[in-house]
Formats: sequence, structure tokens, C-alpha cells
Amino acid sequence: MAQQSGREIPEMEEPTSPLKILLLSAEVVPFAKTGGLADVAGSLPKAIHTLGHDIRVAMPRYGRIRPEQFNLTRALDTFPVPMDNRTEPAELMQTTLDDNVPVYMIDSVRYFDRDGIYMYPDDAERFIFFCRGVLEAVKRLGWQPDIIHCHDWHTALVPNWLKTIYARDPFFAGAASVYTIHNLAYQGVFGYRVLEIAGIDEYGFVVHPDIVDLNEVVDFMGRGIYFADVINAVSETYAREILTPEFGEKLDPMLRDRSDRLFGVLNGIDLGEFDPATDSYLEANYSLESLDRRLGNKLSLQREAGLRQDPSVPVVGIIARLTDQKGLDLITPIIEALLQHLGAQFVLLGTGEQRYHDFFAGLADRFPDQAGIFLTFNASLARRIYAGSDLFLMPSRFEPCGLGQMIAMRYGSVPVVRAVGGLADTVRDYDPATGEGTGFVFEAYDPMALYTALVRALETYRHQDVWRELQVRCMRQDFSWETSARKYVELYARARAFHAQN
Repeated sequence: MAQQSGREIPEMEEPTSPLKILLLSAEVVPFAKTGGLADVAGSLPKAIHTLGHDIRVAMPRYGRIRPEQFNLTRALDTFPVPMDNRTEPAELMQTTLDDNVPVYMIDSVRYFDRDGIYMYPDDAERFIFFCRGVLEAVKRLGWQPDIIHCHDWHTALVPNWLKTIYARDPFFAGAASVYTIHNLAYQGVFGYRVLEIAGIDEYGFVVHPDIVDLNEVVDFMGRGIYFADVINAVSETYAREILTPEFGEKLDPMLRDRSDRLFGVLNGIDLGEFDPATDSYLEANYSLESLDRRLGNKLSLQREAGLRQDPSVPVVGIIARLTDQKGLDLITPIIEALLQHLGAQFVLLGTGEQRYHDFFAGLADRFPDQAGIFLTFNASLARRIYAGSDLFLMPSRFEPCGLGQMIAMRYGSVPVVRAVGGLADTVRDYDPATGEGTGFVFEAYDPMALYTALVRALETYRHQDVWRELQVRCMRQDFSWETSARKYVELYARARAFHAQN
């Protein structure tokens, strides 16, 4: 059951007829991806469709998305999108996810025909155009949504528009808004000019007495929180954490004001995509019934990483952005002790801050037989790390949900995590007295707390019969999207009830 503010939320009755849901995201797998947002936007709609609802996805058509690669066809000829005191032309392309879920792409040479996705000076204008274009497009298609589900700052102005410039538009009169926070740290903060571009300058800044800066900037995410009918974070613990100054990124006063509408729904993973029994990237496929075959992946990973091939040596893997948020500042003080005194091997895959690139490159030079460092991102290698590592490390400072620990467990790699956000919701600390648990959990954000968890894990690893039972418990965890999709349908019903009250 979804949780909010540390209390249970009464379940809503399921809709008596299929809902029409419009889901907006800046990135969607398999079309464009920079992070976990794309995985959610590509997987959740398929699970909701399976429950019998008419869900359609909208995203920009970036220059890297080739029509011939994804069978894109034209859904609408050129149509005008209001922008500031003018209009800009847009086209609407369409394709499908798994031949079932329609995907609409807003096309514009001016805004999206570029090499990258983000980090352009006109990002605010680009995503205003995308979102306004989607709303104008569905009107022209005559497809009237019951729910508009918005994700992260890029789409956060849609709930704002539904309460302002579209408030008297009968087409959207019944459309309730759900706003999902994937990471509160990325809020989309811009200057006053974007209000003019978005057509809402007459309404001015959003003002909050306990958030001093809010009346001087346009905080997209803040507006999504303020105007949405329902807000959710991507794990139950993170939904509670962001009500506090420690995790609230200065928006916690507004979130506390709206805490009756704030819920937590844990992300899932695509069990068909992440399946060690069928994964074509692996040296050896395996399942619970053939777990001994997993060893072939460990030996293969050791070889690929240039490490000494030894089935008895524990391999600790990490796949992460190399930033403090992911706990890299906890790893650097203890990594040499992990290699020298605990006798483990270490495999890292990721990119990020240059200081971490330099540190881990130096580590590989000093410990060539024990440290395999890949300062890049490689999707196939990521799978091989999940399948070949014994332990999977996620010591995050904060972690809204996290998918890595779920994938690792699916592949039989036992997680070592800090008890925050989705990590706390998905990994149960191993208790040798009861034999229960699915990983090794620590609480204090401190290098010694991480080291102690690793010592516990590696001591347990010495007892291979106990370790095998731990692996089996990990692999039996159900992180499918079906459970999460049902909770989102509950949220949609709740959003409609709130919307009807307004």
C-alpha cells in the first residue's frame, strides 16, 4: 500500500472503466535515455496498459531518434504552439512501445534537432514548447485524457497550466494531474522571462513565506508540487524524507503544506529485460534452478577487468555516476583497506567528476590484479557486472529509488546499501541470528559505517552455504512493475477525487 508522511493511505476503489492517461517525460526507453527516468517512462506505461487502461506517452523527438529506426510516422501535420506572444510550428510523430502503447513525439527542428538532450541555454524554452505542444496536439487528435501524468521538472508546468491558462478549456476540464518527483535535487530553476514564454506571467511568482528565494526565481518543480492534484516520489521512504530539511532541497516547507497529497510509489524493473536466464550479454545464462552456472560470469568478469581469476575471491561491483550523491566520498577512504586487508576485488563502471576519475585510475595502477576500473558507460558491461559480482555497492548520500540494487538482486549479486530512500525500501539487512535479510545495510553517512557493512558481508561470504541462501532470497524478490502499476492506478483515482473537489 502506498505510504505518505509515515502513515498508510486508505486504498481507493479501482476505476470502473478504463482510464485515459497521458504520460509526459523528457526521456523514454528505448528512444532516449540519460538516467532512471527513461526506464520508468518506458516500463510503467506497459504495465498500466496490461491492467486495461488507455495510456499514451509523449516525449520530444530529439535529433538522435531516427524515424526509420523506430518506425515513426506522422500523426499530425504542422500545427502552431503558443510561445510568448507568438506561435512556433510543431509536428507530431508517433510510434509504439511493444506494439501496444502509443508514443507521441513533438518534433521541431529549432528545439530538438541537436546532438544531445539536455544542457542547452534554452532548455526552459525547449521543454515549455514540448509540453505546450503535447497539450495542443491531443486536442487536435480529439483524445481527451482523464489523467495527465508528469515526470520531473521538464513537465512540471503542465499542472500549473491546467489551473491557469487551460482552466476554462472544456477539453481539459476533467483532466487531473499527477506529478512524479524522481530527484528533488534537479528542480529546473530559471528567471522571470520563462513565465512570459509559458504564457503565465500575469500570475507572477509562486510565493511561500518559508522559502525566501521562491519569489525571485521560477522553480519548475516547485510549481509542479504547488499545482498538481497529486504528488508522488519514487519510493515510500523518499516521500517521507523530502518532508525534512535534510532531504527537502529547500522545498520541504511547500511539501509539508501539501503532505496530504504526497505519496510514495516504488519503481519497478522490467523483469523481461533484466533476466539472467535469457540475457544475451552474459557469458553464461542461469536461474535459481541453475545457479551454479553463475560462476562462469564471475570468471569472465575477472578476465574482462584484468583481475586474477579466482572463484574464491569476492568481487565487489559498483555502477554509478561518480559523484558525492552516490557515496563515492565514502568509498575513497576505505577502498585500499577493502583490497589490502579484506582481500576483495573491485570493479567500477561509471563517469562523473574528474577528481574521481583521477582517483580510480590511480587505484587501478596501484592494484592492477584487484581493481578493474571502467571510466565510461557500457550497457552490456553493466549486465556482466551484475551477473559476475558477488556484492553490489550503493552507499548513496540520498537515493530516491535506485534501480541498481533491484537489478543486482535479480542477478544474484548481494547489495551493500545505505538505509535511505528506495534502498531502505528494497533491501533488508541480513541477520545471522535468524538467517533473514537480502543484503547489508548501514545508516550513518560515514566511511567506517560502510567499511563495517563490508566486513560483515565478506565474513558472511566465507560461509558459502549461507551465502547461497542469501543469493536465492535476493533472486526471489518481486520488483516487477505490476505491483507499482496498480499503486499508480490508485493514485490516478485519488487525483481524480481531489480534482473534482477543486
